[in-house]
Amino acid sequence: MTYKTSKAAAGLPTGKILAGDCIEVMNSLPESSVDLIFADPPYNLQLKGDLHRPDNSKVDAVDDEWDQFDSFKVYDQFTREWLKAARRLLKPNGAIWVIGSYHNVFRLGAELQNQGYWILNDVVWRKSNPMPNFRGKRFTNAHETMIWASKDEKAKYTFNYEALKALNEGIQMRSDWVLPICNGGERLKDDNGEKAHPTQKPESLLHRVLIASTNEGDVVLDPFFGTGTTGAVAKALGREFIGIEREEKYRMVAERRIAGIRKFDSEAIKVSTSKRAEPRVPFGQLVERGMLRPGEELYSLNGRYTAKVRADGTLVGNDIKGSIHQVGAKLEGAPSCNGWTYWSFMRDGRNVPIDVLRQQIRAEMQ
Repeated sequence: MTYKTSKAAAGLPTGKILAGDCIEVMNSLPESSVDLIFADPPYNLQLKGDLHRPDNSKVDAVDDEWDQFDSFKVYDQFTREWLKAARRLLKPNGAIWVIGSYHNVFRLGAELQNQGYWILNDVVWRKSNPMPNFRGKRFTNAHETMIWASKDEKAKYTFNYEALKALNEGIQMRSDWVLPICNGGERLKDDNGEKAHPTQKPESLLHRVLIASTNEGDVVLDPFFGTGTTGAVAKALGREFIGIEREEKYRMVAERRIAGIRKFDSEAIKVSTSKRAEPRVPFGQLVERGMLRPGEELYSLNGRYTAKVRADGTLVGNDIKGSIHQVGAKLEGAPSCNGWTYWSFMRDGRNVPIDVLRQQIRAEMQ
């Protein structure tokens, strides 16, 4: 099934669920063409026999053929090959998220480092409603681990810090995320009323991942697409997606699911951006445009100092000359100073921060 593609992703099979082996399909795609990869590979759970609840009912465990490997050596080779194919696809500033459990995440982390990826964080997804440990011989396995890594150490990866802070009610987002597992109406069912996929991830998890590390129009690849959580969330948030899935039954479920997803409107998918990402406005531009005049006095917001604006966009105060930042720092005897928030000007009898003028110019640039 094909969905509408943006100009930024022209030439790529975005909006498609590609059938086949993930390594072969990834190797067929253009090099350096993907912004982000979210990978939920087989965990190689190594289950031995059936698991039953205290009432003797059988637990629907992950015992599918795709999660079974003959040995750790075979699993490691598989991991090596798909991570190599994934890294080839990432743009120079691209990044990858890999999720796993204690069964496989340490092997994944080692191979990421072996191949030159640069690990940025490990994020613990702490499940608010985990499955109990029925045998009572171990701790309840209440979390999974995600590794977030850039293509290499020098990559200028996307991180929407302010958006995550806004998601968390103004508090810096931590690396432990408390979210429920997929259940209720979100859990997809097959024609027999059974779980369509045993390891379907909740949309809340992918929402946070994509808000954190992508921008509108970015291309997101999921090489283990399953029932399409990554594609569903990406489509709703205005990101392009490419899915790879070898199992036809999962592709069919994913296609039906994503066909019913509508993209949020263009204003709704905008996220809070870092001040560092905003357009740079030199203080001198305020002078050039007559928003401040040469000779006009600026006042420190603490009321202790004044300085005059010069025609070249520098200030002079107490025989100290320099930029708005340099003069503020020297007057305060501080190692540094943000002049935009330190200085104000007088209009209609009140002090107005000079940053107001910078924001006016930035608004014109949008």
